[in-house]
Amino acid sequence: MRRTERPERVVVLALDGVYPFELGMPSRILGAADGRYEVLTCTADGRPVRTEADFTVAVDHGPEILATADTVVVAAVAPSRLTARPTAEVAAALALVPPTARLLSICTGAFVLAAAGLLDGRRATTHWQLTDVFRRMFPRVTLDPDVLFVHDGRILTSAGAASGVDVCLHLIREDHGSELANAVARRCVVPPFREGGQAQYIEQPVPRTGAASTAATRAWALERLGEQLALADLAAHAGMSLRTFARRFDDEVGLSPGRWLIQQRVARARHLLESSDLPVDEIAGRVGFATGASLRQHLHAAIGVSPQAYRRTFRAAAR
Repeated sequence: MRRTERPERVVVLALDGVYPFELGMPSRILGAADGRYEVLTCTADGRPVRTEADFTVAVDHGPEILATADTVVVAAVAPSRLTARPTAEVAAALALVPPTARLLSICTGAFVLAAAGLLDGRRATTHWQLTDVFRRMFPRVTLDPDVLFVHDGRILTSAGAASGVDVCLHLIREDHGSELANAVARRCVVPPFREGGQAQYIEQPVPRTGAASTAATRAWALERLGEQLALADLAAHAGMSLRTFARRFDDEVGLSPGRWLIQQRVARARHLLESSDLPVDEIAGRVGFATGASLRQHLHAAIGVSPQAYRRTFRAAAR
């Protein structure tokens, strides 16, 4: 949990061929976080850049502002602009970023970080349509094409387009807790946490007309996380066989029902740890983990800390 006396300075790097939608995401999402972030935009040489739309963007800052950043965001650029090595201007701009600053890419921005060697030996993601290209260009990067974003140390990479919203909300959640992240999501009229990964968006054959969805069962399960829900319970609610339900769930969400349930229970537990003084064992029961030890195991697997450490960190940040 990060908390400073001044707003966190986030500098967005706009490159030639930038997508306007992704370029504006950090300012729109982080700018709604009650003044916790100051979002500035620069280019690699201080000059205007041509967007992938029919207009050019002029910015107020040159690359020198990167030296003052707490977090740097590389916005998505058109695939035709992607290279295996950065241009001299981009390399020089990225060299100005302090070694303690976080780096965040949206969609194809991961190519820019990888070209600069910043993702070597790390886990990352990018748009699912470009995963084969990415692997050929950057074999030293461990690419995970099935997730909406990856948080590896000080570097965050996100998948296609709207995944930039997901990773910005994740940043707020990590820095200031889920209560503020959820408030920002409501203000921007976006989901505070999207289920599953990119698999649900990959082009697939059109389903049969009238094919049933698992959406109603997911909503039903979220209201009953404290109960011991088995795959058979979920399939029965959906009116499907076990095999059909599991296959359709994975197609729609990109996760197995079991993994999805654990993900939702951990998210609910984090919220309760932040917003209540309930004992860990009671929180475990409320979210459907059999014991406090089970909650500790799953929380540590998800975010690398114990419930007590997570609660202390959040409370210290809140103060």
